[in-house]
Amino acid sequence: MSVDFITQAILQYRYWILIPLSFLEGPVVAFVAGTLAAADFFNIYFLAALFFVRDIGLDGAYYAIGYFGGRTAFTERMLTKIGITDEHLEQVRVLWSKRPGMTMLIGKLSYGIASAFIVVAGMVKMPLGVFFKYGVLVAILEYGTLLLTGYFLGESLGGDIVRIIDNAQYALAIAALVLSAYYVFTWKMRGKFLKEDKEIENTPV
Repeated sequence: MSVDFITQAILQYRYWILIPLSFLEGPVVAFVAGTLAAADFFNIYFLAALFFVRDIGLDGAYYAIGYFGGRTAFTERMLTKIGITDEHLEQVRVLWSKRPGMTMLIGKLSYGIASAFIVVAGMVKMPLGVFFKYGVLVAILEYGTLLLTGYFLGESLGGDIVRIIDNAQYALAIAALVLSAYYVFTWKMRGKFLKEDKEIENTPV
């Protein structure tokens, strides 16, 4: 889903489209909405609350799937997605135990596998308090950065919806650049997580 399409949809439908779009392209929507918040198109505090609740809510749902879902077809697909086999689920548990903060950061920012990663956290029975403590910190870091970056972009374009629209080509170009950098970073985090996960496969517990 392109930045241009998301921007046009948000401009047309505002709050009505914001929530469903946030579940499809959360980072992109957060950045675009943050930019428009600079022109009072959205309330920045509402946006912060929305994306925080969305992120933590999804984390809780995926954790519950892993915790209570057992070896269903859905969880099996999630395991396949990140290459985790039955033989080294215990090693993943050790990784969570030794470095919960870094594991949460890398896993949550790993493009394309974050949901699978959270399901695995539930499967290895990561303590719920620890899970949400680090989940909250990562959610604040990720979406706080995206919202504020978007907001400062909007301010730099004049802080007015007319000016932002008039300079749409520049806004979209900058947005594409920032979001491309974000996704490159998350792809690298994905590679780092999968590499660490592979390395612990042969690590004795």
